[in-house]
Amino acid sequence: MQQTMKLASRLGIRAARVSRQGQRGASLLEAIAYLGIAAIVVIGAVALLNGAFTSAGSNAVAEQVNAIQTGVKKLYMTQGAGYTGVSNAILSQAGVFPGDLAVTAGTGAATDSWGGAVTVAVSGTSPSQFTIAFANVPKAVCISAVTAGGSWAAIGTNTTASILPLPPSLTDAETACPGDGNTITWTSN
Repeated sequence: MQQTMKLASRLGIRAARVSRQGQRGASLLEAIAYLGIAAIVVIGAVALLNGAFTSAGSNAVAEQVNAIQTGVKKLYMTQGAGYTGVSNAILSQAGVFPGDLAVTAGTGAATDSWGGAVTVAVSGTSPSQFTIAFANVPKAVCISAVTAGGSWAAIGTNTTASILPLPPSLTDAETACPGDGNTITWTSN
């Protein structure tokens, strides 16, 4: 009887060892499934981050342009000659440019987040208007910035002087912002 118990015990241990050996690690199919799920998660995270960065860029442009517009209007409010003589150098010395724009001291040369020039000048059509131009703006940010609205006399891109009506429709904005590297020009009274 005791030998039968020993034999049964040995068979049980051996069976347990065999079943544990068969259970070690994941199979190739399971490993592929895990990697596939991980890839989907990573792709989703990258897509969300890309959207967040584009949105942040659009918000930054809107805030920067509105800050410049407000600063120029305050600075030239009491001037009888409108905006004649407005320049980046004067605006830089007066502290009109927002802190998140890179501005070269002395010349007032300002650069946007994408390495393009930011230029403020009197309008070519009327001294009672001034323009703010941002160069090298990516397409997605351009579309958002152009359709954001605001108190502008005109908004133009690249070679288009003004997109009407203001704010333009998404279709008009997509046409006006054909690719990356756009220049947006806002005209203010």
